Order: sequence, then structure tokens, then C-alpha cells
Amino acid sequence: MKTLIATILTILSLSIFVVVIVKNITLKQNCTGYLQRAANASTVEIASIQLAEAIAYLEENNITSGYTSVLWKTPDEDIEFWYNNIKEIQSELLKVDSSATSLEKTNLLMKLRETLMDNGDEGDKLIVPAGLSRYPNNLLYGILRLLGGFIIVFLSACGLIKLYDQTI
Repeated sequence: MKTLIATILTILSLSIFVVVIVKNITLKQNCTGYLQRAANASTVEIASIQLAEAIAYLEENNITSGYTSVLWKTPDEDIEFWYNNIKEIQSELLKVDSSATSLEKTNLLMKLRETLMDNGDEGDKLIVPAGLSRYPNNLLYGILRLLGGFIIVFLSACGLIKLYDQTI
């Protein structure tokens, strides 16, 4: 009976982590992957198409305002500011017509890249509010992940599951 309960709790705990991973992948497939492609686009037309895909996903899923943080609001987790920046650069891309010079287009693509990317210690990184894939249920997922971790540690401490092999 203990083994059955331990197995069920382990599966439930691990499924929490799997759901979080799947949500991260879904966000990348439908939004951040397109933002990355827009930032790396070589033409205004390609950038516009990629940006439109990302924005469509954000709007369909109502990811246009709020904060991803749970305990306190910090500027880097402000979805509305981030979304408005993306919408503004999109409107600038859409204003480009055939009379725009190559230099104007290049400058706009550089501005797009600076809007979407941040140059950090580890190279260029897409600017995205932390925890965006779990929004608006960040608190729920935080509690579930913590609970899942505690269950795994508890079951391991009780000897009901092995996290590692102790033999040398």
C-alpha cells in the first residue's frame, strides 16, 4: 500500500514539473520563438510577419497586461510595458513603405533588435518577463512546484523512492 501511494504521489509531483516544461515550450512555439526570429530578421517584411505571429498569440491568450511576479511588482515583470513596446515597434514596421531607404529600414531593424533583445554577460537574450509561460496562474504553479518538491524529498527521506543510488 505504501508503494502504491508513493508511486501515485511521485507521478503527481513529476507531472507538475512536466506541465511547467510544456507551458514553457508552448510559449516558445507560439510567441518567443517568433520574437527571436523577428529580432534576427534581415528585412522589415520578414520581421513584421514574425512579430504579428507573436502578438496574435499574446492577444488571443490575453497576455497584454499585469505582472508575472507573485510577491511584489518589479519593472522587469511588467507585461503591459513589455507588450506596449512590442506593439509600438510593430506599428513602426507597418509604416514602412516602398519609398523608405535602405538605411531607414536597417535603422528600424536595429531598433527592433534593441527592443526585443538584451545584451548580457552570456550574450544576446530575448527580453521576456520572467514566468510569462505560467501567467496568469504564477502563484498556483509556484505553490504546486513547491509542494511537488516537498513530496519528492519527503518520499525520498522516508525511503519510499530513491533519488540516487548510494552504492559505490
